[in-house]
Amino acid sequence: MEPIMHIVLVIILVLKSVASVTGLGSQCTAPLGAGTAGANDPYWLETITHQGTSAFGPGGYQVFRNVKDFGAKGDGMTDDTAAIKSVYTPWVDHILLRLFFCSVSAAISSGGRCGNGCSSSTTTPATVFFPQGTYLVSSPIVAYYNTELVGDARRLPILRATSSFTGIAVIDADPYIAGGANWYTNQNNFYRSVRNFVIDLTAMPASTSATGFHWQVSQATSLYNIVVNMSTESGNNHQGIFMENGSGGFMGDLIFNGGKYGIWVGNQQFTVRNITVNNANTAIYALWNWGWTFQGVSINNCQVGFDLSIGSVTGSPQGVGAEAIIDVVVTNTPVFVRSSTSTNGKLSGSLVLNNIKLINVTTAVGIVGGATVLAGGSQTINTWAQGNVYAGTNSTGRFLQGTTGNIPKALSLLDSTGRVFGKSRPMYADYAVSQLVSVKSQGAKGDGNTDDTAALQSIFNKFSGCKIIYFDAGTYIVTSTLTIPAGTQIVGEAWSSIMASGPTFSNQTNPQVAVRVGSSGSTGVAEISGMLFTTRAPANGAVVVEWNVHDPSGQKGAAGMWDTLIRLGGAAGTNIQSGQCSDALSNTGNNCFAAFLGLHLTSSASAYLEGTWVWLADHDIDGGGGQITAYSGRGILSESQGPVWMIGTAGQYFFSRERSRLTPHLLFIAEHHVLYQYNIAGASNHYLGLIQTETPYFQPSPAPPSPFSTSSVYHDPAVSGAAWAFNVQSSNNILVFGAGLYSFFQNYGTTCQTSGYCQQQIVNVDSGSTASIYSLSSAGSTYQISINGNGVISSNDNVNGFAQTVTSWTRS
Repeated sequence: MEPIMHIVLVIILVLKSVASVTGLGSQCTAPLGAGTAGANDPYWLETITHQGTSAFGPGGYQVFRNVKDFGAKGDGMTDDTAAIKSVYTPWVDHILLRLFFCSVSAAISSGGRCGNGCSSSTTTPATVFFPQGTYLVSSPIVAYYNTELVGDARRLPILRATSSFTGIAVIDADPYIAGGANWYTNQNNFYRSVRNFVIDLTAMPASTSATGFHWQVSQATSLYNIVVNMSTESGNNHQGIFMENGSGGFMGDLIFNGGKYGIWVGNQQFTVRNITVNNANTAIYALWNWGWTFQGVSINNCQVGFDLSIGSVTGSPQGVGAEAIIDVVVTNTPVFVRSSTSTNGKLSGSLVLNNIKLINVTTAVGIVGGATVLAGGSQTINTWAQGNVYAGTNSTGRFLQGTTGNIPKALSLLDSTGRVFGKSRPMYADYAVSQLVSVKSQGAKGDGNTDDTAALQSIFNKFSGCKIIYFDAGTYIVTSTLTIPAGTQIVGEAWSSIMASGPTFSNQTNPQVAVRVGSSGSTGVAEISGMLFTTRAPANGAVVVEWNVHDPSGQKGAAGMWDTLIRLGGAAGTNIQSGQCSDALSNTGNNCFAAFLGLHLTSSASAYLEGTWVWLADHDIDGGGGQITAYSGRGILSESQGPVWMIGTAGQYFFSRERSRLTPHLLFIAEHHVLYQYNIAGASNHYLGLIQTETPYFQPSPAPPSPFSTSSVYHDPAVSGAAWAFNVQSSNNILVFGAGLYSFFQNYGTTCQTSGYCQQQIVNVDSGSTASIYSLSSAGSTYQISINGNGVISSNDNVNGFAQTVTSWTRS
């Protein structure tokens, strides 16, 4: 190396070192660096001091539960079911028997938790931890409402079903009871996380319907880092996941070995990232949906990759409406995608395939009975579509069943292999407990009452960059802007909450940031997982989260959030519950204003968002599910120049209380952000898949922007009659790969569903933007896509079961 170049390199390294050190907290002497856990050390979550509480729950309530503290052995010989699970049997109906069985202390159920007979609750959260070991179970482990089941991330614990196992699945998120009802309403089945496990079904007879997960769930749910081992005998009946209903949701980093089905699924919409299925008969069987996105799939030595049950375009029965599949490798599998029926030359189940590598695959796309639609072999399919495709302002689409143009993707969104980048939820498996710091140990209270602003800011200022900051379960009040510096890594416990409260956040003409992640223009790591951000009304002026930090060069996804939620109203402590904001109240004043803006990605930021839910509550989770009226001005605003990944994000959720009035799956009650759910303004280089929204059902009374005012500072679009689900203005390289955008109500009424449509327009792209939209399913809007505010693509032309589907729309 030339001397001058050597000097320059040294100067650069010194400057980088100085920048890194000066960015550290005041108590830091060096950056965090790699994990220092010893080879035989347990996972840090087992040994860290547990001080989590429920701010609005019963006194003395225990959040963290180690199953071994409740008698589980994990020795591979003892039946640990009773120690782990909730003690519930369908025949326990007599009140005295109920009292006896409910008195049995179990790791999941103890503490008066929200189980059978409880519709929902945020006041009894639980983190149920499984140290390394093998746990025999003979009946289902019920994942109660607001529960995370967490295994040792260093050595995954094994949940092994005994040969005599009885029940629907090893882990059951929504048990059935007599008469066919469930514990929970499937569209309301929030707040579940299961991660770091091996589920072993191989001791069960191959002929039984052995199942790893009964996963009938909705939003704010996740499966991460799980292996399911099943029988490999010919004709076996094992399956990794059984999901027959719900409205979700996200799952990722999963491996399924053997089985009749890797996963068997039916759900309104879902996002799946990084799934591997080996040696199953059918890797993925899909019974019904409105839209799903699969990103990053490996299928090896199966008979069928995707088996799709196609219903009627009238919606009776509802089959698979839309499937979007990207970045797949299929090896030694005779059929990659198989549909139950032929399209007969018109839309009947939409399908988009992109970047599909086939190795020894006879049929790429086929029909049950043997007909081949697309031949296989050993090849890479760039982009292939089946459905109605559109371009530009042309309102006339065409049915396509064949190769189509390349899907445009910004290079900054891709990994080194050319796939859309993905990053697993940080587990910090190799870190020692000494490398974490607890906020409660440093003086924060998290009691839902104490102002923790100064305490939390002090913790960040001291330890960001050199400690992982552990938020013990609780609700931490902030009364002014809390700044999380670039370089910070945060882990919550059962969705620890930061709640903005007080007059600082109550003036919509002077909006203030509640939580600021990174200062403007900052660069560095920012990892947030398992957290919840919320407000206490009135919060007309709260920008709940402002995201400024950009990942460092060469470190894609270093700035991101995983399984982290923004929930506004509808829960204890928010001042937006049935008592203050019932839909029956004619005048709620300022009491029911939850936010000015949910999430703001600024122009200098990058962000990897996975399993992020920005929800304005439509019902009172902690008040028996009563319907409420609340207001939030805006959902997600992105001005980022990228890269931005939004994977499994949702702007809202819909709540079903009175399904009997309509066809099943058709009645949902929700109200959400007034102007828009997603607004991409002056932005670049975004990947979004699958996004989901719903329009506030009080609209058009009042009509937007009321009860807010528009703001040019926040790039508010013109809105007429009802909120935009998705708006793109002055932006480039925006890719949507899967969307479910719905509108079901007008002024709280549902007659618009049967008499026509509930709003005129739902998606808008201006003529100055380059955007591409694939696998868009919408409901309740006259037009599915508008250009410059003018409706272009009519829903009537794309009827596809319950929803209407545009298989692709491109600028040209």
